[in-house]
Amino acid sequence: MKAAPSPKRVLSIVSGFAVFALLLIFSVRSRTVNASQNQSSTPPQPAPAQTQTPPPDKKDKDKKSSDPATVKLRIEITGADGKPVGNASVYVRFNEPGGLFHHDKLAELNFKTNQDGSVKVTDLPQGRILIQVVAKGWHTFGKWYEFNTDAETVQIKLDPPPHWY
Repeated sequence: MKAAPSPKRVLSIVSGFAVFALLLIFSVRSRTVNASQNQSSTPPQPAPAQTQTPPPDKKDKDKKSSDPATVKLRIEITGADGKPVGNASVYVRFNEPGGLFHHDKLAELNFKTNQDGSVKVTDLPQGRILIQVVAKGWHTFGKWYEFNTDAETVQIKLDPPPHWY
């Protein structure tokens, strides 16, 4: 009595047949398209004359109606004492359209603050944006913001860490 092939072997055989079937379908389709093109006896028609349109204005080129509105952010991080927090990690998350099955997916950008505790972020889509801040010696911060303008400044004040005894 023979032992049944392993599921891995069966999957390998089935996938081999699937690839062969796809290759066969595409080769038959390309032959029928080529044959139908060879049988047509009408000569190719010249393309119709196109009218010259003036070039679009530079303003129209910069702002297309299909482009989503964007926001430029300046994020300023200070501690509870009012001093800027340098070298803090800033995570900016926002919904990006066109994910799997046309669902929005959450895109993320990572930044570090400079010595004056600020970060500049450009070309973010307007709408809900999550800003998270992680800095050594400070309590982690995270909050959703709603932005509907071209430029915004966000001031974030970090709390001291909780005491662990």
